[in-house]
Amino acid sequence: MITEVTILSGKGGTGKTSLTASFAALAGRAVIADCDVDAADLHLVLSPAVRERHAFRAGREACIVEDRCSGCGICYSACRFDALQGYEPADGGWKYRVDPWLCEGCGLCALLCPKSAVQLEQPVCGEWFISDTRFGPMVHARLHPGRENSGKLVAEVRRAARDIAGEREERLILSDGPPGIGCPVIASLSGASLAVAVCEPTVSGEHDLKRVAGLARHFGLPVFVVMNRADINREKSTEIRAAAEKQGTVWLGEIPFDPAVTRAQRKG
Repeated sequence: MITEVTILSGKGGTGKTSLTASFAALAGRAVIADCDVDAADLHLVLSPAVRERHAFRAGREACIVEDRCSGCGICYSACRFDALQGYEPADGGWKYRVDPWLCEGCGLCALLCPKSAVQLEQPVCGEWFISDTRFGPMVHARLHPGRENSGKLVAEVRRAARDIAGEREERLILSDGPPGIGCPVIASLSGASLAVAVCEPTVSGEHDLKRVAGLARHFGLPVFVVMNRADINREKSTEIRAAAEKQGTVWLGEIPFDPAVTRAQRKG
């Protein structure tokens, strides 16, 4: 039986990555997954040695085969995203090409092209890695700038982590989840065993905790709460704890503010 713990927060900067790394150190033996593929930073703390590197392809993107293009301009006229650009090739004439940053992959240009010059391809949107750390194997990823489908990449990271846990007969997966409540967070929560929500003793921290805890409960997951920097506003910490326990979440503990944490991160 594999237990998958997903560490979440309603926004970035609350300390979930630091907590994930600390849990990994305390566990001593676990599979670690960094599911924050849009802004991955767990590798900065754990210094993984990359063992495997894989390309991640997703979505659709139009590509024009120059030899087939007659320069008729039908695709250019039909595109609502201004993703087609005309140019003059070296041998003269007129051709069109696709701006990948503007193409939405709708496929209309491929449908209308009389010469079948437009092809729809799956672009490389990022990479995912299997690495070794001093606390166990780690699966992490990097989404390329401007690319989408981060939820799908999160699912790929989790799948690889589960495969490794099964092969090595590990019983614990620690997943550093993305911030917020969007698609990547949903992809990191569905099918997990439990969620640990990290919050801060502020008004916005209380609001963010309600959102992320509500999302986790939607998937039927037990929710545990860790209050980071709890002593910077003791009154608010007590208030948030009372509200969280009233909503059925488990108060896991409090972490005081201490500059030693930052110094420890700098030293790895």
